[in-house]
Amino acid sequence: MKTITTILALTVISLGHAQFISEDDLLHGAVGAGISAASYTIIYSKTKNLKKAFWYSLGISTLAGLSKEVYDGYIIKGQFDTGEAVATISGGLIASYTFNIFTRKKRKRRKKREYNLSR
Repeated sequence: MKTITTILALTVISLGHAQFISEDDLLHGAVGAGISAASYTIIYSKTKNLKKAFWYSLGISTLAGLSKEVYDGYIIKGQFDTGEAVATISGGLIASYTFNIFTRKKRKRRKKREYNLSR
């Protein structure tokens, strides 16, 4: 039954063309992820605080995405593109969350190793 459900789900997903992502939105997501990754690395290396690094890096990528769209939308084109803003913010969220997961696991392993060595 699981096999039939999986095959049916993959068939439905592959036939649907409603989820079109433009190349420009992919670039916005990549830039948001790059900004978030760079800011997370810098903030975490300075503060050693996971929460600050996560929220500040997400905020910086959000601010960059929204400010770019405000500039494009109201100064250059006359139209605010929410899809590009969401793509930039989601790229920043993905990068911040990924860095947060890997940094947290590294710290837990290191603490466990130091505890075992001190015994």
